[in-house]
Amino acid sequence: MRLRTVPGRLTTGAFIVHSGLEKWKGGEEKAAAIHGMAAGAFPFLNEVPPRKLLRALAAGEIATGTVLLAPFVPAALAGAALSVFSGGLVAFYLRTPGMRKPGSIWPTDQGLGVSKDVWMLGIGLGLLAECSENRSRRLEK
Repeated sequence: MRLRTVPGRLTTGAFIVHSGLEKWKGGEEKAAAIHGMAAGAFPFLNEVPPRKLLRALAAGEIATGTVLLAPFVPAALAGAALSVFSGGLVAFYLRTPGMRKPGSIWPTDQGLGVSKDVWMLGIGLGLLAECSENRSRRLEK
């Protein structure tokens, strides 16, 4: 792990693990609320029971955050995991009515909390770009 990747991996990983642990402890009310929002953006999720969806989301967040925090995990794998995870959150933001101002990518007050996930996507893509750049340098030598 390169020193310059530590702050982004540490802060993002800790945030995601915390979020996952909060979901893991969530009850039926939280499960129903998250299920309703997720199924609104991705209708196929209507088939998944709310509690099962909440547990799956929690496990995914805990796993993604742990990958980011683990110093032995290569930046390429950490970047790919974060990019996929945050890409799903950005897709949720873009597909959910009321999150964006009409005809715009900019968030409404309701969408502001989710729109910030674009920063995690940027960090993930940055980790991937660094790996690509390092690989290109090695090939040039």
